[in-house]
Amino acid sequence: MSVFTLDQAAKEKVLLAELSALVEHHRTRCEPYARILTALGYAGAGSVAELPWLPVRLFKNLTLKSVPDDEVFKTLTSSGTTGGVSRIYLDKGAAAAQTRHLAATVQSVLGPRRLPMLLVDSKALLRDRRTFSARGAGVLGMATFGRDHAWALDDDGNVALDVICGFLAAHGDEPFLIFGFTYLVWLHLYRVAREHGLNLSNGLLIHSGGWKKLVDQAVSPAQFRAALAEVGLARTFNFYGMVEQIGTIFLEGPSGGSLYCPDFADVVVRDPQTWAELPPGEPGLLEVVSTLPTSYPGHVLLTEDLGVVHGIDDGAWPGKRFSVLGRLPRAEARGCSDTYQEAA
Repeated sequence: MSVFTLDQAAKEKVLLAELSALVEHHRTRCEPYARILTALGYAGAGSVAELPWLPVRLFKNLTLKSVPDDEVFKTLTSSGTTGGVSRIYLDKGAAAAQTRHLAATVQSVLGPRRLPMLLVDSKALLRDRRTFSARGAGVLGMATFGRDHAWALDDDGNVALDVICGFLAAHGDEPFLIFGFTYLVWLHLYRVAREHGLNLSNGLLIHSGGWKKLVDQAVSPAQFRAALAEVGLARTFNFYGMVEQIGTIFLEGPSGGSLYCPDFADVVVRDPQTWAELPPGEPGLLEVVSTLPTSYPGHVLLTEDLGVVHGIDDGAWPGKRFSVLGRLPRAEARGCSDTYQEAA
């Protein structure tokens, strides 16, 4: 079942009702959130853009959860490199919902079939199954879409060339799935494939995060896709997401270039001076909304990322299509693989 079906007008109507209900849900269950709403004088919204947002950094400073301690099933942590980390609390219902919605989103490009899977990361990430980093949660979530998993990095973060070659020998002649954070794919798959002449032509890559380091190396998203195509990996899909809205990802469309919003989520671009919503074509701060956060008030979040909406109802999928342009100047570096340290 596709999750890219609603045009913008239909989505606005559905989301406004569901997100407004979530505001009240969290108001009655999360005392710090209720105090924030009182301070804002919030009395209702006539559009998604009028809903009260929380700055994503607030999850580093406050304990924000809408379930009792004994119902917390899993705690996720962000990957910030300075200051504290965000802690996101999931009960069993929220964890199950994020898994279902992530699956439906990814299957829009994968289809229902589970493919052999090469993970460009280390299995050492998954040692603690109750408390995950953002990177570990992302890897574990994506791993469910594959089978016959192979890990391209050893426990020390070094390339396991024998494992990669063994995987390709077993599965390289049929469709297979690759997942990794963007910088790790560049460093530990693209470069290795180029150096050793590996054939990735039957692969489909899903990747996210780590663009900051690639920008530092003057590698743009278009150059990244072109370079991977040179080693045979022509089908690549980027996505944007964060631990503070776990299970919600904004996926690159089949024609590439733009990210799209699933039916249960959306973005608002705001002027960083006035906080007013900006029209398509004008860059500003990205706000992300999602109906999935029920165990904590993460349903309307102002990020520290800059973005721009390119168009509405004019792409491969309906709704808004947009790009992430980078971090707000002086904002904390916090991508899942931006925190990765190269092995010595």
